[in-house]
Amino acid sequence: MFNSTLLKLNKIPVLLALASVMFYIAFAYDLVRTDYTKLLLLYSALCLLFYKLVQTTKDNYKFLVATAFIFRVVFLFALPNLSQDFYRFIWDGRMILEGFNPYLYTPESFINTGKFPVAQAQELYNGMGELNGSHYTNYPPIKQFIFSIAALFSANSILGSAIVFRVFIIAADFGTLYFGKKLLEKFNMPVHKIFWYALNPFIIIELTGSLHFEGIMIFFLVYSLYLLHSGRWKLAAVVLALSISVKLIPLLFLLLFFQSFKHQKKGFIKLVGFYCIVGLTTLLLFAPFYSSEFIINYSKTVALWFNDFEFNASLYYIARAVGYSITGYNEIAIIGKFIPLIVIIATLVITFFKTNKTIQQLITAMLLAASIYYFTSTTIHPWYLATLLILSVFTNYKFPLVWSFVIILSYIAYANNDNTENLWIVALEYLVVYTFFAWEVIAKRNQPLPTSF
Repeated sequence: MFNSTLLKLNKIPVLLALASVMFYIAFAYDLVRTDYTKLLLLYSALCLLFYKLVQTTKDNYKFLVATAFIFRVVFLFALPNLSQDFYRFIWDGRMILEGFNPYLYTPESFINTGKFPVAQAQELYNGMGELNGSHYTNYPPIKQFIFSIAALFSANSILGSAIVFRVFIIAADFGTLYFGKKLLEKFNMPVHKIFWYALNPFIIIELTGSLHFEGIMIFFLVYSLYLLHSGRWKLAAVVLALSISVKLIPLLFLLLFFQSFKHQKKGFIKLVGFYCIVGLTTLLLFAPFYSSEFIINYSKTVALWFNDFEFNASLYYIARAVGYSITGYNEIAIIGKFIPLIVIIATLVITFFKTNKTIQQLITAMLLAASIYYFTSTTIHPWYLATLLILSVFTNYKFPLVWSFVIILSYIAYANNDNTENLWIVALEYLVVYTFFAWEVIAKRNQPLPTSF
């Protein structure tokens, strides 16, 4: 029965939630990414409502869970309006069902010869764009498995495939919410902190809305950390391999597990076993697609993120400007080779010179390592920040939360026909992020940060 007393007691949260639903409807069904003013206003309003909702309702866990679900359901029947990647997801899944190895062919190689290997081939190619269609796929096997399921249930409908993807992503977010809450309880941290991820408009829009699979990778990562904290390191290794097989970013964290095992009884043996299980499971998941061509194509595609692609970078843009001043050319091919080296050295320093004994300390180390990678990367698409945001939930760092608010500035590049970035806008974004980062890491290094935010 309708409880009017309950409604009165929760009047403010309900009004905040209803207002958010209206803004999410407008975002999902009445927005194009070139309309930057509308995009910025809607996103700003949603962020303000989100902050007030968590702040005023942090003790009402069930209400926040229900709200997180409703906000996601709003997007269920919408095609993504901020990203074209989902067209390639659909293409890959349908290629698999047609008996093709998606790692061996580019969509362009079919379209340019007048061949249409999958249903709606031309429409999918037009949707993904020439840049995406001219490269080999870089999506790991778990993603390909989900792509295939979408093709199986929706072989002739783009919207139907998008709905299948969205169901997986929503389910993963609630898995993250479940195990994230358990980890926070084990760390004696406020449970409501998980909603800085689960209710964040950035997460809802970029994952549920735009169909980016970081949410599924994050679910497996958080579940793996929970299992590791519970002492079930073998199963944790299998689940971590599943995370890697959605997005490769967790590979960056493998070195960091050293200290977590080092201080355990038979720690070295467990560490070797952990790495072996992760490696073998990952190889087994990739095995159905294996061929010599696959290795060549996949390596070339991954290398594009270091040697060719540029978007919303920070330190790299400074290095690029220095390169221009010295040689007169864009030296991305040279600079890009140093980025993995810098990240590896930084990760080694964090591994061996920072205490990472507990799982909470390990997560903090992961956050710092991933931050260094993103600070130096040539390409930072908004949805990449989801990894930083979930890791920050279990620490006292909040700069990823701030970054999730200002990352919307990167979309101004799509407000013009040639998608040219305004470097002053990029500079503003990173001025805010680095200022807050410096305040947390340097200015407050000798002060305990609050955990009740």
